[in-house]
Formats: sequence, C-alpha cells, structure tokens
Amino acid sequence: MSEITIIGGHGKVALQLSRLLSTQGDTVNAVIRKREQSQDVENTGATPVVADVQELDVEAMTELFSGQDAVVWSAGAGGGDPERTYAVDRDAAIRSMDAAQAAGVTHYVMVSYMGAGQDHGVPEDNDFYAYAQSKADADDHLRASSLEWTILGPGALTDDDPSGEITLGRAGSDDEKKTARGNVALVAARVLADPRGTARKFIEFSDGDTPIAQALENLG
Repeated sequence: MSEITIIGGHGKVALQLSRLLSTQGDTVNAVIRKREQSQDVENTGATPVVADVQELDVEAMTELFSGQDAVVWSAGAGGGDPERTYAVDRDAAIRSMDAAQAAGVTHYVMVSYMGAGQDHGVPEDNDFYAYAQSKADADDHLRASSLEWTILGPGALTDDDPSGEITLGRAGSDDEKKTARGNVALVAARVLADPRGTARKFIEFSDGDTPIAQALENLG
C-alpha cells in the first residue's frame, strides 16, 4: 500500500480519488485551503492537511511530501484572475514538482486537460489563456524533471456517473470528448496502482467504451 498526497483535496475529482485510494488501503493526505472542508475529506477516508500551496515555498512543500510515495496535483485557481491562475496552476505546481524531487517522491500525477501544451492555440485575449499557458509551462517542467510522472488529459469534465470505460486520444466531436470526473478519478487510481505502465506518458482520454485497465494496458 502507498502513501499518497493529493493537492487540491476538496475538488470533485480529488474527493472521489481519495475515496477510491482509501478503500483499497492506501494512506491519503489531502491538502486543502479551508479548514471547514476537513469533514468532506475525512468522509472519504483521507486525512485533511490544511495548507495554501500558493503560499508554501519549496522547502515547506518538501517537508509536506516527506515519506510519500506519490503526489497528485488536482488543484486549480478556478479561473477568473490571471494573476492567481499563474500563481497556482503554474508557479505553485512547479514548486510542488521540485519539492517532490527533493523529498524523494517516486511518482507524480498531474491532472491537466485534453489539448494541453505549448501549441494550445488559445489567443492571449481569451479568458482561458492564463490557464492554458500555466498548464503548458507546468506540464513541461514536469516532463523535464527526474520524477516518474504521468499527465492526465481528460476532455470536458462532467458530473455524470463514472462508467469505468474510456476512449484514448482526441478524436471525436466535443460531445464525444466529455469526461465524467469519476472516470478521471478511476484513471488516476489505476495509474497510481501501476505506475510502470503509464510513467512518462501524457494520457488524453474521454468517456468511451473500453474498460480503463484495458485502455491503459494498450498505451504501449
């Protein structure tokens, strides 16, 4: 069983992932900003850790990750304020990667999005630009690190019930690229359970018709 820290522990994906990991016997620390979110985290079987990653430096994060086998980044500024978006989705994420390396963490899983990358094509005057560029920069930093990383690229997120089945890649219409948050959590749990087969891969996926375990085995 593993020791896993989830950053952004009160998010909809993170709460479902915490429950999955706790149920299978992993020890989960869920980092949250607000103490009043603690009960929701405890209900999943995880331990809440109240800390604002925007304020933590690399040294503080390294201490936070001490003894952990894996770190999952599932945090986000939530859009709206470009300055805060860069501070959280890029700068804090990058510090967490540096801290994970310093702490001796084996595996780092980044929850990104389908189409993330320096070629995202979002115009600078678009409200989504700060997020797209932050993710591109953070993902690149992760790729250049010594960590065994996996980047998840789900399509447009929904609150639909998880099917446990996905389709890999970007093909299809926008409707076909929708991805239940529960399926993202299931993919993350599978990746954490078998990091060797998914290490150093950017996995783009949406809801589909292939069981998650089978789909990930076919990554090659």
